[in-house]
Amino acid sequence: MELLYACCVGLLVACGVYLILRARTFPVVLGLTMLSYAVNLFLFSSGRLKINQAPVLGQSASYADPLPQALVLTAIVIGFAMTAFVVILSIRGRADLGNDHVDGQPRSKKGSK
Repeated sequence: MELLYACCVGLLVACGVYLILRARTFPVVLGLTMLSYAVNLFLFSSGRLKINQAPVLGQSASYADPLPQALVLTAIVIGFAMTAFVVILSIRGRADLGNDHVDGQPRSKKGSK
């Protein structure tokens, strides 16, 4: 279970880094979102993966740690706000520059000078 969970986090990080290195803004936004999902999963796993455990003290003999759950909830809210800001920033850049390349200059076609 832990190996599968770690592989999923690693796959999200790899895909996120790959998308961040693209030349257009939409893949960069998707890459940032994937990285934030990977961080959320990593934070959640820091409280140890437990199945059918109460997150509240006193409900059962053993309980799940509520701190990673609170951290993930906070990270989800911050990630949503960051994604909304980056999308608006990319829309504004597209409107001002006329293209959606990250550096503002589209690649020149081969053969043209």
